[in-house]
Amino acid sequence: MTGERRGSVGRMAKFALRRAAIKAVSGLIAPFRLFSLSPFRGRIERILIAPQDLRTSDPTAAGDIYSGYFAFAGKILATEGQSPFTAIPPSRAWAETLNGFGWLRDIRAADTALSRANARTLVDDWIKTHGRPNASEAWTRAVIARRLMSWISHSPVILDGADRAFYRRFMMSIRRQAAYLWKKSRSIGQEAGRLESAIALTAVALCTNLGLGRKRRVVKHLIKQLQKEILSDGGHISRNPQALIDLLADLLPLKHCFPSNEFPPPPELLNAIDRMMPMLRLFRHDDGTVALVNGMSTTPPDTIATLLAYQDARAGTAETAGPSGYRRIHGEDTILMMDVGRPPPEAFSLTAHAGCLSFELSDRGEKIISNCGAPPEGRDTYRALARATAAHSTLVIDDTSSCHFAPIDEDRWPAGGPALEGPHKVTALRESDEASEKITATHDAYARKFGVIHRRTLTLGRDGGWLIGEDGLEPASKRKSIKKNPIALRFHLHPAIRVDVQEPEIVKLHLPSGTIWTFSCEKPVAVEESILFASQDGSRRTAQLVIAETTDLGRIKWSLVREGDSPAAR
Repeated sequence: MTGERRGSVGRMAKFALRRAAIKAVSGLIAPFRLFSLSPFRGRIERILIAPQDLRTSDPTAAGDIYSGYFAFAGKILATEGQSPFTAIPPSRAWAETLNGFGWLRDIRAADTALSRANARTLVDDWIKTHGRPNASEAWTRAVIARRLMSWISHSPVILDGADRAFYRRFMMSIRRQAAYLWKKSRSIGQEAGRLESAIALTAVALCTNLGLGRKRRVVKHLIKQLQKEILSDGGHISRNPQALIDLLADLLPLKHCFPSNEFPPPPELLNAIDRMMPMLRLFRHDDGTVALVNGMSTTPPDTIATLLAYQDARAGTAETAGPSGYRRIHGEDTILMMDVGRPPPEAFSLTAHAGCLSFELSDRGEKIISNCGAPPEGRDTYRALARATAAHSTLVIDDTSSCHFAPIDEDRWPAGGPALEGPHKVTALRESDEASEKITATHDAYARKFGVIHRRTLTLGRDGGWLIGEDGLEPASKRKSIKKNPIALRFHLHPAIRVDVQEPEIVKLHLPSGTIWTFSCEKPVAVEESILFASQDGSRRTAQLVIAETTDLGRIKWSLVREGDSPAAR
């Protein structure tokens, strides 16, 4: 058995032992939790208010659903008059989307009596087929939370024209789901997803006739989870921008549910939102898209615009996010975003990528340098490849990723396991002068295996017309010898970029607007194929610039200059 394989087996063994210990402790504590009565015991009789759904809707999808065609997560199922809830799901992601009822927003957008009746029929069908807790995807914690949010938000559509018997079944189901979710969300060893559960439970508490004391107890639980998962800079503990988007889409409407109750929104909730909004702007390029880091895939730009417009427009943009591990430099119309963070905690790392020190660059709303991003939900074939360091615009040694992930498990982690190992120490220093801003960062992910530390310096001109980069390797220890290994410095290009090789060391990049950027390096630059995984219409072919070398302790200098501009200082 090779040393690398022994190390992998050892990491997996430690991981399994931690999981076994958590399960054992959970079993010991569970009986004592019975004395903590659920705030959702008893009856919930009425829905008083319905929070707004800020996510993008497609009214044309309502017609497909009425016709029995359910297209979710890249799969289509024709029910042919049968219940979609008793059909064999084409994929796990499809089943989760179906049972999450987020598609009710499409039915609501259609705004017809027929679509409203169809919504009520489908909800009643679910109650009859999956109304009690079971082992299916319908009763996982994330799906329950999404379903409760969808039912509460779109209750005006579901209940329009409903008779008393359906109303009672509907309210009893909400109470049963909330009680079950409360129990699941307070169990040990299930850290990820607790905040989403707390938001859904708070929505049920605030929007129904639950007693004031019980409402306060549920809100207290929400505050506790906000403090655990929202970092001081406004980022989410998972470091995934998509988590921030999803949480804000629920928290912003939830905030407006408090005035209808007998107490104001808690300061902890308002402060969390106030921190999260600038963080969302940090990730956003001027074309409305979000930087493709740590699990971020495609998000409709109008969803981001809606979130930004919903909150106070005067909130600024974060430039430095220390706890979250990101840096942003803005040079007039040019934006550079850099990942300078460690992997998130194990429980929150299922979507994490090995992209430490990678960066993205856009000019006047046109993306130039990008990461490959994560495939959309339901298209997990390339998920493992998308998480690798080679799928990011940074340096990689011997095709070895800077993070090691647990393998895919179809039952527990269908899209990929948590991060087991990655950079332990990541540093980032920001400097500026009249002409430029500079970030110097390092990570030690390659120290153990290769004995080196990756150091990257990025300097962006204040006019946004030039970027000077320097990548190098330094010895991690004076006692450890450095072996020769192949390295590759990768720059993944946006699919809209046209590449024109001028000389071995010079490549011109033509943007759709006609703007030209010149990439120059002191070493030969190869143009190779790449893939943009984060695309709604499937993976898109693109190109990448690659500088291939053999490990040494030298430095590779390169530059990107917009035609008509020149670096004022190097």
